[in-house]
Amino acid sequence: MGWGYYGYGRSESVGEKKEKARKKIAALLKKGKKISPVTIEGRTIAKSWWGRAWNSNLELYADFANRLSRGRSYVTHGCVIDLQILPGKIKAQVLGSGSSVYRCEVEMDALSNTSWKGLTKLVEGKISSLTELLSGKFPVELEAVLTDQKGGLFPTPGQFHPYCSCPDHAKFCKHLAAVIYGVGNRLDAQPELLFTLRGVSPSELVSKAIITEKDSLVAKAQKVKSTRLLKLKDNDLSEMFHIDFAKPRNKK
Repeated sequence: MGWGYYGYGRSESVGEKKEKARKKIAALLKKGKKISPVTIEGRTIAKSWWGRAWNSNLELYADFANRLSRGRSYVTHGCVIDLQILPGKIKAQVLGSGSSVYRCEVEMDALSNTSWKGLTKLVEGKISSLTELLSGKFPVELEAVLTDQKGGLFPTPGQFHPYCSCPDHAKFCKHLAAVIYGVGNRLDAQPELLFTLRGVSPSELVSKAIITEKDSLVAKAQKVKSTRLLKLKDNDLSEMFHIDFAKPRNKK
């Protein structure tokens, strides 16, 4: 932060914030640090179905409302200089005022077995491949299932357990808000990370759906085959089994 007239702090411009973040990232990379910054082009944080659904889920809850606007500003200015999404945990570094870098961590509850079983049951027969699932190309009714606040895949506020090393004693500070928005951006390129975070496998969700669909198709095929066999004439049966079904001779 620079200094203006009469000794009051001067707010940094957007360009200054972005340049400061860029230099910090470059310095860390030069030191050999393995970091994964959140880079956003323009004002849209997330563009994919998964990223937008993640951010929309956050905005539904009043617990997050008073900090989200500052978080959006921080993430779009490039202040989330490192973001790691692990099983049940988000780890990040956020550039704050001046040259301060704050450490953020969010422990997240795994999706309960009950919720997962209910979810897989509702998804059965509605997804044909893992690619279809991760690309967000599925029926509209499935969107409601995945984003349901009680039994869906996205977390509720009570399932977040956040920590930030900044002086703000609020449970959910602007740095954490930036990190959470950063997750939405990361899901654009790697939607499978949401499943990693919730402790479940996208392949399992799809395989159960495919197995159910396959069993249904096999059952239908067998039924059709049985019906067709009943309708076959003797000549058809002879041809199929290579047996001469001779017609009985007329009795004199």
